[in-house]
Amino acid sequence: MHTVEIVLLVLLLGALTGIAARYLRAIPLPLIQIALGAALSWPQKGLHIAFDPELFLALFIPPLLFADGWRIPKREFFALHRPILRLALGLVLFTVIGLGYLIHWLIPAMPLTVAFALAAVVSPTDAVAVSAITRNLGMPAQTMHVLEGESLLNDASGLVALKFAVAATLTGLFSWTEAAKEFLWIALGGLGAGALLGWGFASLRETVTRRVGDVAATQMVLLMVLLPFAAYLLGEHIGVSGILAAVAAGVTTNFADLRRGEFVVERMQTEGTWTMVESAFNGAIFLLLGLQLPAILGKTLEAAGNDWWQPASQALIITLALLALRWIWLLLGVRGSLRKAHQHGTLTEQPTLWLTLVTTLAGIRGAVTLAGALSVPLLMPSGDVFPERHQLVFLATATILLTLVIGSVGLPLVLRRLPHTGEPLVVREERQARLVACQAAIAHLRDIQLPTDELPDAEQPAQMQEAVGRVAQDYRKRIDLLEEPANVTTPEAQADTPDAVRQRQRRYVVELELRLQALRVERDALYAERQAHHINDASLRALVGELDLNEVSLRKRLIVARQAAGLVAPEAAHSGH
Repeated sequence: MHTVEIVLLVLLLGALTGIAARYLRAIPLPLIQIALGAALSWPQKGLHIAFDPELFLALFIPPLLFADGWRIPKREFFALHRPILRLALGLVLFTVIGLGYLIHWLIPAMPLTVAFALAAVVSPTDAVAVSAITRNLGMPAQTMHVLEGESLLNDASGLVALKFAVAATLTGLFSWTEAAKEFLWIALGGLGAGALLGWGFASLRETVTRRVGDVAATQMVLLMVLLPFAAYLLGEHIGVSGILAAVAAGVTTNFADLRRGEFVVERMQTEGTWTMVESAFNGAIFLLLGLQLPAILGKTLEAAGNDWWQPASQALIITLALLALRWIWLLLGVRGSLRKAHQHGTLTEQPTLWLTLVTTLAGIRGAVTLAGALSVPLLMPSGDVFPERHQLVFLATATILLTLVIGSVGLPLVLRRLPHTGEPLVVREERQARLVACQAAIAHLRDIQLPTDELPDAEQPAQMQEAVGRVAQDYRKRIDLLEEPANVTTPEAQADTPDAVRQRQRRYVVELELRLQALRVERDALYAERQAHHINDASLRALVGELDLNEVSLRKRLIVARQAAGLVAPEAAHSGH
């Protein structure tokens, strides 16, 4: 099969599995995609794709990490920088040393430096898989931010540790001083290169769009899609971390976006484009991972024959030890900083043992682990085979699969035991922001004055006043709707019985459901108008787009309102739409 056909097939299967996951909600999407990839490649004449680690890292990882850096809330990211850095740097070092010695003890035939290489390979986590597994299960938002921040940074630290371990195996030499110096250069250089490139792109975009406006929106979005590849290639070319360069470029670009509130077309195109890119690339990554499984796992287990249980048990022990080391580090090295963040208000979740267990099970390994394992060289400088390379690749791949399965089973069970913390902070902040926006609009309407040259007759001021009154009334209605949930916490409402509070919330739920029904009726009417040729396709898309945005907002508020009212939330499954 030609390369073009393979790419098209992988993208097609990624889209189809995304649709299938809507009907198989009990099974996380990554597991569906891995299973499908394995099924396609298992037969003798199945689909077999040569996996090039360097091409994989250059093609798939930069845009995904750039998008994560672009999307992750910067306020939470910097406020929680202590636990994030302790996980991304401290835990990687702790894992490489602790797990490396354990692997060498468990498999004496594997040299210590190769054991360290395997430990480095399995140290990076995959927040994409965690997000797919925990969607709609109530993963605390700020804990998810910590996991996302960890995965943004530990890919680079894990791959750097792998580089040193492989170099020590090839040369027999290792220096902690040189390793520390090179790590600082690779990490700081990657961050600096990415930030510089992101700042340069932001300056160029600012210069162009300030002159031509949204006319160049499509071209700017295309350049932004190419930016993570440019950052990665630049970083690798100058000998620093291309992964961290892509992350830094995403963070810098997002900061520049904060000054671009008036470019609506560009913003909507950017959001839609990155949503599609993330969906396509994430699907492709897990499908490619599944396509490699039969060749890697099957050959090793078949070669072991009746002793297949030995490599399988080694993989299980290493996986459990990996999670145990993560649990220990969370208790000893991270929990203190999480407790301080909670006391200072930057972390709303109390760092309990249950939350520690959730964070432990969320240490799922993914595509970077497979790419790192397959990047280990085949031969030594002497021409001999790299020691235990095949076993290293097998154990790394098995660890990916086992952490996915353990996380898929364990996370839903443990998340149910976490205490309900009430309305999420971000929801309260969003509601308050909407209130402020509505109040600002009403203040503007109150102060508005019609220019004298637009007053041709005596009726004009009355017409203007009537129009202002109608618009202000709509904003007051929105304010009343936004303040309704907050009224539960007023002194008068605190005196109500729990049943009265619940009844008030249920009335609010009914009102939101009626508004959703009205929106659907509006949408049906618009399509009927198009079918009757009363409006054209462009008008239909514009009008329906406005209703869609309104419906997304109402659905999110309905989910929160249902939870507050103690009702089952069937809409939660669609909260991502």
